[in-house]
Amino acid sequence: MGTGQAAAVTAPSAAQRGLPDFADLVEQVGPAVVNIRTTTKTQVARSDNPADEEMQEFFRRFFGVPVPRPDGQQRRGQTPDAEEQETPRPSGVGSGFIVSSDGYLMTNAHVVDGAQEVIVRLNDKREFKARVVGADKRTDVAVLKIDATGLPAVRFGNVDRLRVGEWVIAIGSPFDLDNTVTAGIVSAKARDTGDLVPFIQTDVAINPGNSGGPLINMRGEVVGINSQIYSRSGGYMGISFAIPIDEAGRIAEQLRSTGRVVRGRIGVQIGEVTREVAESLGLPKASGALVRGVESGSPADKAGLEAGDIVTRFDGKPVDKWNDLPRLVGATKPGSKAALQVFRRGATKDLTLVVAELEPEGTAKASKPDAPSSAEAATSIGVLGLTVADLSDAQRRQLKIKGGVRVTAADGPAAKAGLREGDLILSVANSEVGSARQFEQLVGRIDRSKPVNLLVRRGEWAQYVLIRPER
Repeated sequence: MGTGQAAAVTAPSAAQRGLPDFADLVEQVGPAVVNIRTTTKTQVARSDNPADEEMQEFFRRFFGVPVPRPDGQQRRGQTPDAEEQETPRPSGVGSGFIVSSDGYLMTNAHVVDGAQEVIVRLNDKREFKARVVGADKRTDVAVLKIDATGLPAVRFGNVDRLRVGEWVIAIGSPFDLDNTVTAGIVSAKARDTGDLVPFIQTDVAINPGNSGGPLINMRGEVVGINSQIYSRSGGYMGISFAIPIDEAGRIAEQLRSTGRVVRGRIGVQIGEVTREVAESLGLPKASGALVRGVESGSPADKAGLEAGDIVTRFDGKPVDKWNDLPRLVGATKPGSKAALQVFRRGATKDLTLVVAELEPEGTAKASKPDAPSSAEAATSIGVLGLTVADLSDAQRRQLKIKGGVRVTAADGPAAKAGLREGDLILSVANSEVGSARQFEQLVGRIDRSKPVNLLVRRGEWAQYVLIRPER
């Protein structure tokens, strides 16, 4: 280095330090992210107190909702005969993103649910009244339309390529603060929260107002719609959930074309297959969906599906977890044929059915079976702590079962396993039960050193129960 020449010292970039740099992503995707404001018309009393109105505005701007008031409580400065008027009131704030240059947007259904008016504010501060094209509450996806062209739009990413531990960012309007960027990693994929959606779990900070905004990968692609948080306080606590964009995209296509979502159904009630039940049944692993009940006259009933069956494949796709089945069925076009592979009493069986359409409302509950006759012949099985009795032909017809016995008393191991009077036992150790005498014979052959599985029906639904026999 020559005399008098100062050494140029350049700080290492984020990439050189091995840290992610989100600035380019924000510049790329940010213009396509919007703020969504909704209003509803309500009967409110006009206040003459300016300070009261200022407090309302404070809460609207920073929390997105008006100050809650108990029913009938008067506002300060209001007399009992104060003038009432129907006026638009802020009902919430959220986020969304533009999916096409001609003004189609996506957000959460709960953001626009019940809204009288929806206002979309773009990144360049322009505002538009939006039309709700359609909303699907089951997946919490909504499509909006504004009258604008030449808009910047996002690109969808491949959710299958998304990996746990990968960096992602969210852009939205938490607490009505536009264009807020937060970052984190993917914590888990296909997280089940009891819905139809296999959520993407992240530790990206998501707060009220972020709902409906995009979850973006490091390639600048949208991989999810931020939808839910786990919280005890109403604010972010480290766990957030996003709807995978492939699932949301399929819903959005139907909403744009028809304004509603059509789903398939086969008419079964299902449950989880636990490791203990899988081992007792001879399943290689704890996977599949346990059929707990079959709706009479449904596609599943017509195809011969039975309570106690375990569905392992649907339409050629594996059912790894029990909640995979409703998602696969729901995504199937009604009227199409589908093949089922089920595990029944130690063997694999193939069935075919025609998928029906899922109705918005649930079907009526089936009638309860007649009370059992007091003249039943009971058989006591001490090793399991059970007393069982035969069912009459009339009871079996009403229950739509071929065999089975009724529990008249449960004690010891059976009581510990949760059995009670009135339960129906349909099988023991993968063998069907036709009578109380046969039940006694089957129990007499079990290995008392191992738990035995019983297929038990209670009400309309069936479940495998493991009982540890007394030695």
